[in-house]
Amino acid sequence: MSRSHGTGTTVERHSTGILAPIRSVRPITLLLLGGFDAQVAGRSIPLRAAEQRLIALVALLGRPAFRLSVAGTLWPEVTDEHALGSLRSTLWRLRQRGVDAIQVAGDSLRLRSHVSVDLWACVGSADRLLTSNGVPAAAKIEVYDGEEALRSAGELLPHWSDEWVTVERERFRQLRLHALERACLHLARLGQYGRAVDIGLAAVSAEPLRESAHRALIEVHAAEGNVGEAIRQFHSYERLMREELGLGSSPDMRDLIAGILASRTGPGKAVAAR
Repeated sequence: MSRSHGTGTTVERHSTGILAPIRSVRPITLLLLGGFDAQVAGRSIPLRAAEQRLIALVALLGRPAFRLSVAGTLWPEVTDEHALGSLRSTLWRLRQRGVDAIQVAGDSLRLRSHVSVDLWACVGSADRLLTSNGVPAAAKIEVYDGEEALRSAGELLPHWSDEWVTVERERFRQLRLHALERACLHLARLGQYGRAVDIGLAAVSAEPLRESAHRALIEVHAAEGNVGEAIRQFHSYERLMREELGLGSSPDMRDLIAGILASRTGPGKAVAAR
């Protein structure tokens, strides 16, 4: 009978009762953000396009997937029989390269437990942030879980044009932007203005025409007392909108700026935002 120990070594109990090691499971890291990379024990392993796409698809599904469904998605132009044959060949080549990342159980495929995925870690951080009351109070003295990953995350598999990638790419983009905006505002409420501005700038950089990202950054500047920075950010956004789309900012944005100016000039002395 075989079983795995926490050290990553698989052992087998012989009839004598002695546990003997069979093999050591090497950790596999799958990087999908900013480009594809598969690392085994910290070393990048060159993979063919079909091998990359198979691992990426199974990772993006995030759950056991039927072999026929995976084969049909990756090789849609051939018969089911040929697609399944290509799937078997690709799985074999991955094992030969030392990238034993996919577990086959009956008719289903899934990533093995010793595979870590950067996308999963980033999505988990974003989900925790968006479903909680915001950044934990401990963030006053420590970087909260996932802050750096959210700030620096790249695009999901850029330049891959497969439909199953583009859908997940947009889903992750939206999730990350919402998480960045929320982190920006909550860090400001904790008085962590420098980190809040950094997070807000990451959101604006990721989507320069996204008004909610600019609003969050403007609110942080205003909360810190930097009205000039807030107004500068507003005018930068307005200029970009006119140049790119021929549009101005929304009434909500203009109301935000008017409120910031009113809070500094006193009742009846607000300066109209331009």
